Amino acid sequence: MTATFPRTEWIWRDGEFIHWDDARIHVMSHVVHYGSSIFEGIRTYKTDQGPAVLRLQDHLKRFQNSARIYRMDLGFDLEKLEEACLELIRRNELDSCYLRPLSFRGVGAAGVDPRASPVHTYLICWPWGAYLGAEALEQGVEVCVSSWSRPAPNTNPTLAKAGGHYVNGQLMKMEAGVNGYSEAIALSPSGLVSEGSGQNLFLVRNGCLITPRVDGSMLSGITRDCIMTLARDEGITVLEEMVPREALYTVDELFFSGTAAEVTPIRSVDRIPVGEGKPGPVTKLLQSAILDVAHGRRPDRHGWLTHVHPRPAGGEVEEAADEVSVARGAS
Repeated sequence: MTATFPRTEWIWRDGEFIHWDDARIHVMSHVVHYGSSIFEGIRTYKTDQGPAVLRLQDHLKRFQNSARIYRMDLGFDLEKLEEACLELIRRNELDSCYLRPLSFRGVGAAGVDPRASPVHTYLICWPWGAYLGAEALEQGVEVCVSSWSRPAPNTNPTLAKAGGHYVNGQLMKMEAGVNGYSEAIALSPSGLVSEGSGQNLFLVRNGCLITPRVDGSMLSGITRDCIMTLARDEGITVLEEMVPREALYTVDELFFSGTAAEVTPIRSVDRIPVGEGKPGPVTKLLQSAILDVAHGRRPDRHGWLTHVHPRPAGGEVEEAADEVSVARGAS
C-alpha cells in the first residue's frame, strides 16, 4: 500500500530555500539508522485575513526544548525559525497547510553516539486535510485498546517530540488497522490510559472533561492545552487524573485531540459504543470552538494565531524578507 504525497515547490533547509526535489539525505545519515530526529506538527488555517498559523510560537518553543533534551544545536533562534515558517507558506502560496519543522543527525557517526553527526534543520509544508478523514470529524471513529503499551517514564523523554518515539505508535496504528479499527488507545506501563498512537485523549463524564495526567508516558500536547483552555472558557470543569482502562467503556463521550487529528470524536472502543455511539454535545462544542478560533470565526482571546500576511498600518501586505537566500540545485 503506497500513497502519493502532495508536493509543494519550496522547502527551507539550514537557512535557505531549496526546491522540493533537492531535499535529499544520504543513506548513511545517522537518523536513518538510529531515528535521531525531532519534529513538530503545526497547522495553518484559512481565515478572512489570509492564512493563520495556530500556536506557532508554542510549537517552535517545544521544538527548541526537544533539541535541548537530545543535545542538538539547531543553529537558529526562535525568531529566525518563525519568520522562515511564515515565508515558506508565502512562497508556496498556501491558504491552509500542515507545517513540519524537522531536525535530524546527518552523516558522521557510525555508532549510536550521535555527537559526531551534524544537525540539519528543515521546514516543510504541504496541504493536508482531516487526519482520519472529514467523515471522522463529523461521525467519529471506532478504536481499540492496543496490545502495545507506552514506554515507562525515564525510558524515552516523552516531553520531547522525537522521531524515534513514534515507532511505538506505528505498531499501534498498524495493529488497529489490520483488525478493522481506525485508531488505537495506548495504556501506560502501569495499565492506566495514556494516549492514542499520536494523539491525546479526553473523556466526558457527567459534564466534566477528563484527560490523563502527564505521567512520563505521553506527550503533553499543545492542542490538548487548547482544549483544556477553551473548556474552562465555556465553564466546563477540567480534570487531569489517572484513568483506568474500564473507564473508556463507561464514559458519556470520548475524543482524540492533536494538531493532525484536531478534535476527532470516538464512537466506540473495542466495539463497545461510547455513550450513544455518536459525537456528544461537549465534544461538538469543543470541536467547534477550536476550529472557530483557528479559522478566525471566533475572537482569538488567547493570542494563538500568527497571520502569515500581517497587515501593517495602511493595509498593505508586508513584503517578504529579501535576505533569505534561494538555493537552486542539489547540495
